[in-house]
Amino acid sequence: MKKVAIGGGQGFWGDSPDAAIHMIRNADIQYMGCDYLAELTLSIMAKQQLKDPTKGFAPDFTTRILKEAGKEAWDKHIKICTNAGGMNINGCVDGIRQWAEGNSMSGYKIGYVTGDNIKDKIPQLLKDGWTFPNFDYDGNFNDILDKIYNCNVYIGHEGIEGCLAEGADVVITGRAADSALFLAPLKYEFGWAADDWDNLARGIMAGHLLECAGQVTGGYFADPGYKDVPELWKLGFPLIEIDETGAFTVTKVEGSGGLVSVDTCKEQMIYEIHNPKAYLTPDATADFSQVTFRQIGENQVRAEHATTHGRPETLKVSVGYKDCFIGECEISYGGSNCMARAELAAEILEKRIALTGIELEEYRTDFIGCNSLYRDAISKEISSGTPCEVRLRAAGRTKDRKNAVLLANEVEALYTNGPAGGGGAVKRVSEVVSVCSIFVPRDDVTQKIRYFEV
Repeated sequence: MKKVAIGGGQGFWGDSPDAAIHMIRNADIQYMGCDYLAELTLSIMAKQQLKDPTKGFAPDFTTRILKEAGKEAWDKHIKICTNAGGMNINGCVDGIRQWAEGNSMSGYKIGYVTGDNIKDKIPQLLKDGWTFPNFDYDGNFNDILDKIYNCNVYIGHEGIEGCLAEGADVVITGRAADSALFLAPLKYEFGWAADDWDNLARGIMAGHLLECAGQVTGGYFADPGYKDVPELWKLGFPLIEIDETGAFTVTKVEGSGGLVSVDTCKEQMIYEIHNPKAYLTPDATADFSQVTFRQIGENQVRAEHATTHGRPETLKVSVGYKDCFIGECEISYGGSNCMARAELAAEILEKRIALTGIELEEYRTDFIGCNSLYRDAISKEISSGTPCEVRLRAAGRTKDRKNAVLLANEVEALYTNGPAGGGGAVKRVSEVVSVCSIFVPRDDVTQKIRYFEV
């Protein structure tokens, strides 16, 4: 019976490349998926590209993973699928081309998929009467039309599968759905039909377990004394061994740290899926409500019983837009009576805002270490007593940079104009890029595949 092993090599832009490199060097896999894109990542990339057209993708895919182990992956016939292309797929492809040419890798095939960026299509869709129902809030989409940085559809597996069919050694996409990076190789290898919903469900489930890399092997799971994870400092990323029936086992590379257990798999399964009975992906509406996990060996878990409810007729679009500015400032107080001094500093700030006419849409203060996570009602219940140090944080949201700067300046003045013993003051002003999610008709999105041979 045919079997395929596929690894999760990246969970987000900024993730450590060590485990992916270790997997290429030590695991018997045929594919690796590297997921770089969270909801806000594309907006950050879009801002970068506005300042420098050569940017807008994840260069560390090339400068870290491929530089260290890409040649070995090619020699071992390990194919890599990644959405590192972000907002600048051509820039990412060019970087990979230069790397491959520099390593004399004649014949190396780079496949890439476009079509997720639909910003230019929005005006026509509005004219056609599409109302852009919003997944996140009740605001009117027209209110942010002139503030949009990026508008990217979560595309499915089709383009990636097409590139693999053309013999690509690496496939680059923009906003491909996380699970699609893993479903595509499985569907290609096993020849699953486009309406083979049971196997598509298993492929989506496998992809969902792998997409966040170290989370299913104990990262973001460990809690000392409650959920212990061995050797977390050398965390191994997960891989899945699957056969043509869709039955699969989650495991990790031998010799790596971390843990694959029923509990780590359960936590990852319910991560970011909203409704377990209807997890919306561009490839199918997956149903994980009947999924079972069985520990079948050390760091080996069998996952079964994922299903789907067919394919959604609309696709999710992540829209990043310029929202506001935040002025933020912090200062520390220590020693006897430090909490009272921090509270006095907070009172001074609030009254200075009113006195000087700083215009804020939202304002809050936190006493870090005392109430910044749970606010006052809960924090007072779990407090262990009077703190020996406290850090005051004040932050305000405003539509313009000017008022954000004025707020940030007020904390610095507390050095000599506030309570005794203030120290370590910092101030910063940041532009806030917000994200909303809309839906577009599936038929208005077209994936295009291309490939380049070195």
